[in-house]
Amino acid sequence: MRTKRVDVAVIGAGTAGMNARRAVEKAGGRPLMIESDQYGTMCARVGCMPSKLLIAAADAAHEVATAGAFGIDVPDGWRVDGRAVMKRVRRLRDRFVGGVIRQIEALPEEQLLRGHARFTGPTTLNVGGHTLVEARAVVIATGSVPFIPPPFDSIREHVMINDDVFELEDLPGSIAVVGTGIIGLELGQAMHRLGVRTTFFARADRLGPFTDPEVQAVMRDTFANGLDLRLHTNILAATVEDGGIRLRFAQTAGDEQEAMFDRVLVATGRHPNVGGLDLTATGLELNEHGQPDWNPQTTQCGDAPIFLAGDASSHIELLHEASDEGRIAGANAVAYPDVARHERRTPLAIAFTDPQIAMVGRHYAQLQGESIEIGAVSFARQGRATVMDRAAGLLRVYGDKETCTVVGAEFFGPRAEHMAHLLAWIVQERVPVTKVLEMPVYHPVLEEGMRTALRDLARKLKLARQCRTEDFAVAAGD
Repeated sequence: MRTKRVDVAVIGAGTAGMNARRAVEKAGGRPLMIESDQYGTMCARVGCMPSKLLIAAADAAHEVATAGAFGIDVPDGWRVDGRAVMKRVRRLRDRFVGGVIRQIEALPEEQLLRGHARFTGPTTLNVGGHTLVEARAVVIATGSVPFIPPPFDSIREHVMINDDVFELEDLPGSIAVVGTGIIGLELGQAMHRLGVRTTFFARADRLGPFTDPEVQAVMRDTFANGLDLRLHTNILAATVEDGGIRLRFAQTAGDEQEAMFDRVLVATGRHPNVGGLDLTATGLELNEHGQPDWNPQTTQCGDAPIFLAGDASSHIELLHEASDEGRIAGANAVAYPDVARHERRTPLAIAFTDPQIAMVGRHYAQLQGESIEIGAVSFARQGRATVMDRAAGLLRVYGDKETCTVVGAEFFGPRAEHMAHLLAWIVQERVPVTKVLEMPVYHPVLEEGMRTALRDLARKLKLARQCRTEDFAVAAGD
């Protein structure tokens, strides 16, 4: 077995690992990036990019199907070509992945090592049984793995996770989506709009990530009007038969039912991919989930020269967070023991359902009620949303009484991805609500709805003289 000595060993060549390696190199250190599987990020290969390709096709189909609302007559017989849809998804997916792989393969050979890494000590690794790596510090950026619940674990090779969806050569005739989190809702709604008979199963009645009960209720009512949602439903058994998978299920206090599906997509969450690293050899104290104590501002595990970044941290499983954590982890690993705290950016999460889902800053469940007021606007009659035939949704913004600033928001509505960014910038810059209301807003745009919610918040905050706003305008699109 050969030995390699480096400053920082980075386990994982995804977004977090690539940024950690870059930060080490930028600081003048010697990085080594270790990968046991395929090069490239989960986002490009099986996550955000291919899912958005599928959603874009579904949106196009939905525009055709609903064109009658605008007086446009679509001829009978138009159809979705499932093979063409999936061919485009795979072609552009491969282009995105190829770009990432080329970046990695262009790195100096001495910075790359293939093989499965296991700790043999606090900063020593056995890689694939062929190389002993001795490092001054280690960054763990191994991503996450899907959770497969019973009864599907016994038929794992016959069910899909999100990774498998984009390998389909054609759209199935029917699909069961088990789980109503972001992945299940995005992919399931896309399948539904592309003409696939789609049924959603969830053990509870919660959809998506919302913690605000009012926003959650609006989303549930909106999706129930068009999607086949089987909430409060337990899957009792899953059996493979000719032509598909038979599910046996029952609602709470209800009779058992059965249904056949061509495909089953299990979207019941993901867990940090740290189980095969032999973390016990590091000397770190691990919790019941096998995770060490972790600081999100330093990405350090306890006071050890070991750092966690990206989905492996289970902090916020999003690409831009993984990118930030990789950069922080790499910089602190190469500087160890001089570890620095970094201020994290305002949390921002978006899901590309229709209407879209967005959460900014502090969530409803994280609020301290005594110092918080809530402003709201419904998009059910908002001007531009009505023009677009997208009149549905609810935005709730949370403001602090003492500082007159927005601290968070939960939003279910049309094109929420754009307003979510504006709200995230407002939260991060701690701009008083009154100053936000003095900013220009065009007419007619969806952002007028956001301004309505901020006006509602301003009134409820009972602002002091120095916080009063100069915005008294009323527009038809508010």
